[in-house]
Amino acid sequence: MSRVQRITSANGRLKNLMNQTDNRICADCGAPDPKWASANIGVFICLKCCGVHRSLGARISKVLSVQLDEWSDEDIDAMIEVGGNSSANAIYEAYIPEGYSKPGPDSTHDERSRFIRSKYELQEFLKSSLRIASRKSSASIQSSCSTKILDSFRIKSSKEPETVVEHMGLLKVKVVKGINLAIRDMMTSDPYVVLTLGKQTAVIKSNLNPVWNEELMLSVPQNFGPVKLQVYDYDTFSADDIMGEAEIDIQPLITSAMAYGDPEMFSNMQIGKWLKSQDNALIEDSIVNIIDGKVKQQVSIKLQNVECGQIYLQLEWLPLDQ
Repeated sequence: MSRVQRITSANGRLKNLMNQTDNRICADCGAPDPKWASANIGVFICLKCCGVHRSLGARISKVLSVQLDEWSDEDIDAMIEVGGNSSANAIYEAYIPEGYSKPGPDSTHDERSRFIRSKYELQEFLKSSLRIASRKSSASIQSSCSTKILDSFRIKSSKEPETVVEHMGLLKVKVVKGINLAIRDMMTSDPYVVLTLGKQTAVIKSNLNPVWNEELMLSVPQNFGPVKLQVYDYDTFSADDIMGEAEIDIQPLITSAMAYGDPEMFSNMQIGKWLKSQDNALIEDSIVNIIDGKVKQQVSIKLQNVECGQIYLQLEWLPLDQ
């Protein structure tokens, strides 16, 4: 099975789980159509709650995107074993005392943070029989709950400290189309696009007519580098052929967005630019604009290490607290 087939299969299993009624809304705030999940806790969450979960650290909440991350079989099995948001909330929200109210889709970041930290980090809403007695040593909870859920409570005794990657925001990438792509089969090709940022990999499925118009999101770590773009020709019976690659510098987009703060306070305007040079793959200067209260950038890339081919993309910056 090829890499793209494995990713497609994993996404299919997750999609089936998401189609359950209770998983069609965020486990923490009730926002519709969540596209993120905490794999070790076993819940589907929205973009806004995702930001708070990331701040808890990977030991408490391992956040993955349903659409962009490559899930391991273990992570998918854990989600399926939990059974969905209702099953998880029956444990994590067993008892909500006075003074706490569950946030809604329009709640502030502070309201979400207070509730989510109380729910998962401090475990204030669990039944008393499920709470860890001591945080100083390894402990397990005696109950009939899923062992996968309980793994999120256990304190690891490894001598090596766990590395937690802090993220500063999300990058929405729309892969629009490819033009004049290299031919790798007899008469045509079946190209798909792979985007990589750090340890994250996202795939746009193959398309004989390379007009994808598909969106995906990548989490941007504090120490981010360029987004690596690769185009492959999908082959059923042999290894997929490379059809070119390029690097996308996201520094101009993020720097411009940070400088202007809340884009909804500004009218449509140009706020930055990534200049074409001999050191990059740009076809023309790439402009960063505020459009309808959002920071966006059009990017035209000439594929490298190949005889021909161009890719057109649209980027959008989303801060975690938006």
